[in-house]
Amino acid sequence: MSLYSDVIFPRLLDLVMGQPRLMECRRAALAAARGEVLEIGFGTGLNLTCYPTATSRLTIIDPAQHLPARVEKRICEVAFPVVREHLDAATLPFEAGRFDTVVSTWTLCTIPAVEQALAEVRRVLASGGKFLFLEHGRSADSRIARRQDRWNGVQKFVACGCHLNRPIDRLIEAAGLRFEQFERFTMPGTPAVLAPHYMGIAVGSSATA
Repeated sequence: MSLYSDVIFPRLLDLVMGQPRLMECRRAALAAARGEVLEIGFGTGLNLTCYPTATSRLTIIDPAQHLPARVEKRICEVAFPVVREHLDAATLPFEAGRFDTVVSTWTLCTIPAVEQALAEVRRVLASGGKFLFLEHGRSADSRIARRQDRWNGVQKFVACGCHLNRPIDRLIEAAGLRFEQFERFTMPGTPAVLAPHYMGIAVGSSATA
């Protein structure tokens, strides 16, 4: 157990990622969630209040257990049932087509085997199911992208494995998912290397919208 990674960093992350403008982005990203939902990289549960009433049940996975008392309190405050699993997203024990919705918010930057995790996302999505994502990643501006490359090693160290420079759109498409909605934007008030963001909805390439 590391004091920094298990105690200090989760508290800092919960504080930073719970800022009003980020919570607004979460609500926008999760607006299309419905039915049986899987959230990968649950973290400290900041998404819980952002799920719409169309959510019937939420399964949450995360290999870590951050701020357990705070997480349990947040789970108890939502109306839908929540099932917790301590798993890595790269190997999901669920049957194919299990979930109507899969959610990832600020998670794909950290998963070590991100390509495999996205392949699993596609596998567990029901026909016509939707993958809702909100992620930071590689900038379309080559100057900023070069800075992201230079600072990536430092970021991985101080942010417990987070990458600055992952091309989120290309990773999602390479997993056989196609975009139903897609937006790139710059997060206001954020350092340039962290500001480039991706948000949207993807479906299996053989699914109908």
